[in-house]
Amino acid sequence: MIELDKKYTEENEWTEVIEPQSSLLSLNLKEVWRYRDLLLLLVKRDFVTYFKQTVLGPIWFFVNPIFTTVMYTFVFGNLAGLSTDGAPQVAFYLSGIVLWNYFSNSLNQTAGVFTTNANIFGKVYFPRLIMPLAVVTSNLMQFGVQFLLFIGVVIFYTLSGDLMPNAWVLMTPFLIILMAGFALGLGMIFSSMTTKYKDMTMLLSFGIQLFMYATPIIYPVSAMNERLRDIILLNPLTAIVECFRYGYLGVGNFNGDMLIYSTIVIAILLIIGTLVFNKVQKGFMDTI
Repeated sequence: MIELDKKYTEENEWTEVIEPQSSLLSLNLKEVWRYRDLLLLLVKRDFVTYFKQTVLGPIWFFVNPIFTTVMYTFVFGNLAGLSTDGAPQVAFYLSGIVLWNYFSNSLNQTAGVFTTNANIFGKVYFPRLIMPLAVVTSNLMQFGVQFLLFIGVVIFYTLSGDLMPNAWVLMTPFLIILMAGFALGLGMIFSSMTTKYKDMTMLLSFGIQLFMYATPIIYPVSAMNERLRDIILLNPLTAIVECFRYGYLGVGNFNGDMLIYSTIVIAILLIIGTLVFNKVQKGFMDTI
């Protein structure tokens, strides 16, 4: 064990103390805050890289939700005849798509943070938590653009008298934080496992597709029978989606207890994910 104690002399003093972090709880969040400039730099890098050598630029952020909404409206709304709780189909499906895109993208990218950035991790030191934090922050830009599209649709239907937003829209920042925390916690757990088990990446990709159908993205909770509803309510994302729709569309089966449950589950998952990530990041270069 290497340890340098602080020694004071008449002329100078030690400015750095090098010591091992052996404790599982040694997260050193102060150091993460010290590297906040790096976090902003990584977010800027992701933004520039995403649009480099593209013709349409930010317009691509609109393409996915628009075409997906059209497809969902045709397949699930018209052909399957699924309920939207009386809300306009375009607004109903777009609300779910905007939320799901942010969650799924953040989860997928966070889960691959070790393998994707192995070269950087092996060359220079910085708090490894910076990388997953940069992922969820970078995806906020895409979410913001798609959210503006959703707001435009809500305003249109509100003026036409088809929607009645309410005060629950003020919960939007908190809902975004919950989604980011859920994706971050779950993603860090998977990223820790993918350092040793490479096939976890394929399992996650398949699992996310199935998880969407366990989340009320294409259907409302009220359309489920009592048995299925109890299962769907176990999903922490259910309360987030239902609260979001209840606030902006004025429809849905939502109450405050659902949001309290989701907050507790996500907080626990985020703590577990951070601890696991902190443990694995110390020696992941030996197994990557």
